[in-house]
Amino acid sequence: MSVRIRLKKFGTKKRPCYRIVVMDSRAPRDGATIDEVGYYHPIAAEGSQIHFDSEKVRSWLQKGAIPTDTVRKILNNAHFTF
Repeated sequence: MSVRIRLKKFGTKKRPCYRIVVMDSRAPRDGATIDEVGYYHPIAAEGSQIHFDSEKVRSWLQKGAIPTDTVRKILNNAHFTF
């Protein structure tokens, strides 16, 4: 089973918000998740757009989870080191 750290979309039309989740790569975007590690609100104020549990992310990366390109950029913008 290939595990990915990716975004799961929530919110309404033209007001998106996303959860940063760990899920099977074959599952649909809004399907069942293994773990939720944070959230991303692109419309919110600059300081409150990203929130995630760095320990959970680090743990999943050590277990072999692969972040998508978008999640990797979001984590890099939050000064998370891989």
